[in-house]
Amino acid sequence: MPTTLRFTARQTAAIVKAKSQCVIVPVFAGTLSAAAEALDGAAGGAISTALKLGDFKGKAGQTLMLPGHGSAARILLLGCGEREKLDRATVREAVQALCTALGNSGAKDALLDGQELQGGDADLAWVLEYLARSLVSHTYRYTTTVSKPKEAMTLQRLYVNPGKALATSAAQRALDVGAAIGRGINHARELGNLPGNICTPGYLAKEARKLGRGKGKVRAQILEEKKMRELGMGALLSVSAGSDQPAKLIVLEYRGGKAGAAPYVLVGKGITFDSGGISLKPGAKMDEMKYDMCGAASVLGTLQAVIELGLPLNVTAVIAAAENMPSGRATKPGDVVTSMAGKTIEVLNTDAEGRLVLCDALTYAGRFKPAAVIDIATLTGACVIALGSHASGLYANDEALATQLLSAGESSHDRAWRMPLWEEYRKQLNSNFADLANIGGAEAGSVTAACFLAQFTDDYPWAHLDIAGAGWNSSPKGATGRPVALLTHYLLDRTGA
Repeated sequence: MPTTLRFTARQTAAIVKAKSQCVIVPVFAGTLSAAAEALDGAAGGAISTALKLGDFKGKAGQTLMLPGHGSAARILLLGCGEREKLDRATVREAVQALCTALGNSGAKDALLDGQELQGGDADLAWVLEYLARSLVSHTYRYTTTVSKPKEAMTLQRLYVNPGKALATSAAQRALDVGAAIGRGINHARELGNLPGNICTPGYLAKEARKLGRGKGKVRAQILEEKKMRELGMGALLSVSAGSDQPAKLIVLEYRGGKAGAAPYVLVGKGITFDSGGISLKPGAKMDEMKYDMCGAASVLGTLQAVIELGLPLNVTAVIAAAENMPSGRATKPGDVVTSMAGKTIEVLNTDAEGRLVLCDALTYAGRFKPAAVIDIATLTGACVIALGSHASGLYANDEALATQLLSAGESSHDRAWRMPLWEEYRKQLNSNFADLANIGGAEAGSVTAACFLAQFTDDYPWAHLDIAGAGWNSSPKGATGRPVALLTHYLLDRTGA
């Protein structure tokens, strides 16, 4: 298991006298801070010598580990580029390099002189949150089904000196927020990386119950297939019809806000394995279809962060968990099913199953009289073609909600890109035999999928995040934990924090 990494903000008057296994000093091109100069003197000019020799130039993302002095076992120089050009992009580059350097070191604790590490649009609170989130994410190792897992990161505690740039309490809050988001990301990654024979709909239900166990503000409810039939969830049940694994509708209610306040509802697509059903997928990369539940994983990861931070909001998770398999019981192309909303759907392609489970989950979400509903899904390969892995596709029926999510994505660098929901696209879903078809042809596949979902969201502000490109990487393979950071920032923003 990965090391439990803790963060502590504390004022350190003289970095040169601080006891640490690794003192981290930001260095800008051509200049040394007062702390770096003091360390340079104590280390016999090792820092200035490295600069003169050209071994270290202070470029953004450059690091150099030097032998320490007295109370500091190591000195890690962290390149931050030109001081006047420091911004969030430069900080992200420097932080990722720092994570790698600390991961490669044997240090169990480290001290960062953070007061210089800000500039432009990168205030110190933002920097510390991003730093904590990145370091926690860096500790993640997949171990569940590996006999000889990768060596864990040795770092156990990072101390940060905010100096006069930020109050210690504010620095600690930023570190705590970043660490909680990092742990939520890692939880989502772990669920995504688990193989489909372990992470079944039932397994997701058990994980959801774990999140609520022992926490008075959290209530977990699992709806079985019998209850779904009573509710008329024919679309969702049409997906699980060919599988031996029964579907689960997972509901987690976090009540951190005022009693009766409208909740923010997160709806996750939880297809724990997607064979395509009767519309069978090609064999190449079919193993990656275990990641088709990354939307559900991100919802659980976000709820974990929300619970840990104790946000003063009401947040509800609704996860439609099912396995899409071919069998004699499986739904066939051309079958017509009836959704919970009463709309009939012609299933032209059984591999377009995510929208079928989500439409019933979105209808169910209306029962909570939500402030807003956001669904997260690895929905379409078309979104990967359109946006690649850099951005999630964002669709919304409410301008304010779309703006809020885009802003949260920018501040967290877990970005989304707005896509259209025009009536012209919706017409592609017309069917001769049902109220609508589940696919809209070859053109604009991500858009028509979102248009399908929009038919079930008239009663509340709604947004859809297509994370098919963002949810996992193919090389090297692994879940990313996105968009936990975006969603958590969105919810943090709703608290006014």
